[in-house]
This record gives sequence, structure tokens and C-alpha cells, in this order.
Amino acid sequence: MKVILKEDIPNLGKAGQIVNVKDGYARNFLFPKGLALLADEKNMKLLEYQRKKIEEEAKKKRQDAQSIAERLSQVNLKISAKAGEDQKLFGSITSKDIAVALEKEGFAIDKKQITVLEPIKRIGEYEVEVRFHENITAKVKVTIIPE
Repeated sequence: MKVILKEDIPNLGKAGQIVNVKDGYARNFLFPKGLALLADEKNMKLLEYQRKKIEEEAKKKRQDAQSIAERLSQVNLKISAKAGEDQKLFGSITSKDIAVALEKEGFAIDKKQITVLEPIKRIGEYEVEVRFHENITAKVKVTIIPE
């Protein structure tokens, strides 16, 4: 069944794209959630009309993500954690901890957007990547200090 995507769906396609999916997936998931439309003549004409709007919206999202990424790359987070001998932490700092610290700084970032390249288990300075859009990322310096 051919459908027109109304939103970006990972591993399927981008908004405005026409994709071929199985009937059950379209009827039971995409249509009820409002993520897609049936690709018939009426909806194809509507797609052409809305394609420009979708492209402008995507451009605006990219620009917003770029501006947030630029501001975020200037931030130096300080997170305090309990540490034992040899500056080892009791536990580790996770992406959730970093998301909470970023929220205190005024950035609403989902923990799924944060990529911790190596486990943070010691006191020190680390670099964490935050992914906003397909090609837009920001590197945030995170300094772990003992309590």
C-alpha cells in the first residue's frame, strides 16, 4: 500500500515522502496515529500543495536546532557526584544526569539526544555529544566535581 508520510518516521521516510508499506502497518499504526495518508489522487494533489509548507517547516527546524547547538556548545556543565578513593565515582554519570543538569541551565534536551562516548566513572572533564537533527550536533563540556 502506498502512503504519504505526514511526519518523519525513523527507518521509513521523511515527511512528504511517498513510501510503500504493508497494509496492516498502514491501517493499524500509521493511519490511526495520523502519521500518514493513503496515496490516492486527492491526497497527491494535497501533498503538492503542502510540500512547500513542509519544506519551510523543516528548514525552520534545522535553523532552530543550529542556533540551539551553537548556544549549547558554549556551555560548560558542572555536575557534583560522590567520589571515593582515586577519584572514582560511586556509580556513574548517565545521559539522564546530564539532561537534568542541562535543564537547570535552561535547555530542554531529551536524554535520548545525548550521546556519552565513554562511561563517566571518574572525576574530571568529559565531552558529550548532543544530537538535535540529522546533521546538527553540539559538543558539551561536562566537568565532574566531587561533593
